[in-house]
Amino acid sequence: MSGKRSIFEEVGEGESRPAEVQPGAIDRGRGGARRGIRAWLMVLFALVVVMIAVGGLTRLTDSGLWRPVTGAIPPMSEADWQAEFDKYKQIDQWALQNSWMELSDFKVIYWWEWGHRQLGRVIGLVWAVGFLGFLAARKIPAGWTGRLLLPGALGGVQGAIGWWMVASGVTQGEGMISVASYRLAVHLGLAFVILGLLAWYILQLGRSERDLLQARRAREVKPFKLGTGLMHFAFLQILLGALVAGIDAGRTFTDWPLMGGGIFPQDMWMTDLGWRNFFENPGLVQFIHRVAGYLLLIFAVVVWARARRSANPATRRAFAVVLGAMLVQVVPGIVTVLHAAPLSLAIAHQFTAVVLWALILAARFQAGYPATVSVRGTPA
Repeated sequence: MSGKRSIFEEVGEGESRPAEVQPGAIDRGRGGARRGIRAWLMVLFALVVVMIAVGGLTRLTDSGLWRPVTGAIPPMSEADWQAEFDKYKQIDQWALQNSWMELSDFKVIYWWEWGHRQLGRVIGLVWAVGFLGFLAARKIPAGWTGRLLLPGALGGVQGAIGWWMVASGVTQGEGMISVASYRLAVHLGLAFVILGLLAWYILQLGRSERDLLQARRAREVKPFKLGTGLMHFAFLQILLGALVAGIDAGRTFTDWPLMGGGIFPQDMWMTDLGWRNFFENPGLVQFIHRVAGYLLLIFAVVVWARARRSANPATRRAFAVVLGAMLVQVVPGIVTVLHAAPLSLAIAHQFTAVVLWALILAARFQAGYPATVSVRGTPA
C-alpha cells in the first residue's frame, strides 16, 4: 500500500510518465527522406525547365539537324570539325537553306544542339543518382518507388523521341529543312508531362501523408474538376504551340486580331495537303492556335469565377493567380505574332507557358487537397 501523500504534492509526481506516443506509418512519411527527395525533385524540375528553354532556342535557331554523335565529346581538332561540317553539308537543310554557312557558322548551331543533348544526359544522371541513392538507403517512403521511377522511365522515352524527331529533318533529297512538326509536338508534350509529374510530386511531398489523407476528404470537387479540365486544355494549347513553332507559322501572319487582313487566313485549306493541313498549313495551324488561346482564356475566367465561391481563401487565391498568369501569357503571344516571332519574344512566350502550367497544377492541387483553415480563414 502506498504511503500518505502531501496535500501540496503534484499529482503524478514521482511516478513514471507514460512513454511518448510514437507516430504511425502515415506520420513517419514526414521524415528526412521526404524532405531530401523533395529537394532532389526540385533540382530535377529546375533542370527540365532549363531543358525546355534550351530546346526552344535550339529549334528557333534551326540548330538541331546535324548528324548525331554517339558520345559527349565534341570535335577536338579542326579536322574533326571539318568532318562534322561535311556530314552536315549532305543534308537538305544545308543545301536548301544554309548553303551560305562557313565552318564558324556551323559551330554555332552545333554547340546549341550539343548543349541540348548533354543537358539531357545530365538530367538523366541526376535522376539516376538520386533514385538509386534513396533506394539503396531505403529512404523512399512506402508507395513512392514506382512514382519516382516514372520520371526516369519517361526521360528515357524522351531521349528516344528526340532521336526520332531529329531523324525526320536529317534527310537527303526529300526537301526537309526542319523536323516534322508533329514529332516536335510529341517531344515538347512529353517534356511538359515530365515537368507536371515532378511538380505534383513536389507538392505532395511538401505535406505529410496524414495531412494529405485528411485533406483529400475535404476535396473541393467542382474546382478540382474544373482545374483538371483547365490543365488538359492548357496542355492541348501547348501542343498546338509546338505545331506553330515546328513550321514557323508564327512568322506567316503578323497582324492581329485579323490574319492577312481577314478573319480567316488565305489558303486556309489546301486541297493537295488534305489532312496534313492541320500540321503543315501555316495559316490553318496559326488560326487554330489563336482560337484555342481565346477559348482557353474564356475557360480560365469560368474556372476562376467558380473558384471564387470556395470557402477556402487559398483556393481562391490559387485560381486568381492562374487567371492573372493566363492574361500575362496572352500578351507575349500577341506581341510575338506582331513582331514575326523574334528569338527573345518567342522564348519568353514559351517560358510563360511553363510558369502557367506549374500554376495550374498548383491550383488543382490546392482544390484537391485543401489546407485546413481556421474560422478566421487563416491556416490552422
